[in-house]
Amino acid sequence: METATTTKSSIVVHGGRDSKEESAGGDGGVHHAVVDVEAGGSGGETASTDPAPPTRQRLVSLDVFRGITVALMIIVDDVGGVVPAISHSPWDGVTLADFVFPFFLFIVGVSLAFAYRKVPNKVLATKKAVLRAAKLFLVGLILQGGYFHGLHDLTYGVDIRKIRLMGVLQRIAIAYLAVALCEIWLRFSSGGGISSGCMLVRRYRHQMFVGLVLVVMYLVILYGLYVPDWEYEVTTPDSTVKHFLVKCGVRGNTGPGCNAVGMIDRSFLGIQHLYTHPVYLKTKQCSMDSPRNGPFPPDAPSWCEAPFDPEGVLSSLMAIVTCLIGLQIGHVIVHFKKHGERIRRWSISSLCLLTLGFSLHLFGLHMNKSLYSLSYTCVTIGTAGLFFVAIYLLVDVYGYKRPAFPMEWVGKHALMIFVLVACNIVPVLVQGFYWKEPRNNLVHWGRRGAGGVDEDGMVVAAMSYPVELWRP
Repeated sequence: METATTTKSSIVVHGGRDSKEESAGGDGGVHHAVVDVEAGGSGGETASTDPAPPTRQRLVSLDVFRGITVALMIIVDDVGGVVPAISHSPWDGVTLADFVFPFFLFIVGVSLAFAYRKVPNKVLATKKAVLRAAKLFLVGLILQGGYFHGLHDLTYGVDIRKIRLMGVLQRIAIAYLAVALCEIWLRFSSGGGISSGCMLVRRYRHQMFVGLVLVVMYLVILYGLYVPDWEYEVTTPDSTVKHFLVKCGVRGNTGPGCNAVGMIDRSFLGIQHLYTHPVYLKTKQCSMDSPRNGPFPPDAPSWCEAPFDPEGVLSSLMAIVTCLIGLQIGHVIVHFKKHGERIRRWSISSLCLLTLGFSLHLFGLHMNKSLYSLSYTCVTIGTAGLFFVAIYLLVDVYGYKRPAFPMEWVGKHALMIFVLVACNIVPVLVQGFYWKEPRNNLVHWGRRGAGGVDEDGMVVAAMSYPVELWRP
C-alpha cells in the first residue's frame, strides 16, 4: 500500500494572448492561471510516493508545443510553395501542413482545463468567455475578411457585400466558446477525488456526450443531406461575368463540388462570403500543374472556380470536437500528479484515436481537411497527443527547458506573430524602405533570391501570402 504524501504541486500555465487562460470570477483581465493540484485539496486528487512534478512547476511543454506549431505553420506555408509534398493536400489525404490547425485547437482545449479549474461564479465566467470569443471572432474577421492589402497592392478596405465571414481565428473563437461553456456548465462535481479513468469519465461524461452528439450530427448531415444542382457566377479581372452550373443531385458525396459542407455554407453564409481560392484548385481536375496551382485543363469541372470555405459552418462541429478532446487531455494533467500516469493515459488515448482514424480512412471515410472528416479528426488529434507526450517528456520531465526556450517564447506570443505575418505588417514595413527606387527593397531581393517565386509563393523572412497562413 502506498503512503500518501501532502506535497503540494501546482501548474502555472503560460501562453500568448491567443491562449492565455482567463480566471473565472477575477478582475476581468487576461492573465496566467495558477492551478493547484494537491493531495486532499479541491477536487480531492489522490497522491502517491511516485515521482511527481516539482512544486509550482510551469507546464512549459504547452508553450513549447504552441511555439513549434507556429514555426511549423510558417515553414509549411513558405516551403510548401516549393515543395508541394508538405503543402496542404488538394483534397483527400493529409500532409504536414494539414496538422497545423488541429494542433492549435488541441492546445486551446488543453489550456481551458486550467483556465476553468475553479469556477466560483458560472454566470460571470460565461460572460467573460462570450466576450473573449467575440473579440477573437472580430479580430479574425478584420484579418481574414479581405480588409488588408497585399505586398504589391496599395489599396485597402473590403466590400462588405463580399467580406469573408469565416476564417481561422473565427473558427478558434467558435470552438473556444463552445468548449468553455461545456467546462463551465457540464461537469459533474462530486465530493470525492479522482483516482481512476472511470472516475474521470464519470465526472466529465456530459462533455463527452456533447462531443458524441456533434460527431453524429456531422455524419448524419454530411452523408444524409441531399445536395441539388446549383449555380454561381464569377467576374474575371476584365469584368467579364462567367456563369456556371454544377450538376449534383446526390447524397453523401464528399467530392469538392457536391458535398453537404459547401452547400450549407452557400445557403447560410452566402457564396459571396466564402473563400475564393479553395485548395481544390490544385487537384488534377482543376490544374494542369497539379499538385500546384496552374491553368485549368480544357475539360475542367464546372465547380473548379467556385468559392469554398474550409472554415465553414458544418465542418466547425468537428473543430469543436477536436478542442473538446484537448480539454480531456488537460483534465488528466489537473487530476493526476504522477508523470507516468499522465503519459500512459495520453499515449493510450492517442494511439486509440490514430487506430480509429486510419481504420476509417481504409474503409472509405477518407481523411479530408477541407471537410474536417471524422478520420482526419481522429488522426490529427492522436498525432497531437503523442507529440505533446514527447514534448512533455523532454521539457517537463527531463528538464530540457533551455534548448526549448526559443519555441517557448514563440508560443507565448503566438497571436502577435500570426497578426504580424497574416496582415503582411512586417513585410510591408520592410518593403517601405528601398534604395533609389521602390523596386530595390529587401522583400523584392528576397523573392529574387528564392528563385523568382511569384506573389503566391515565398517572400523574404518567412512572410507568406496573408490568407494562406492558416489555410487548410
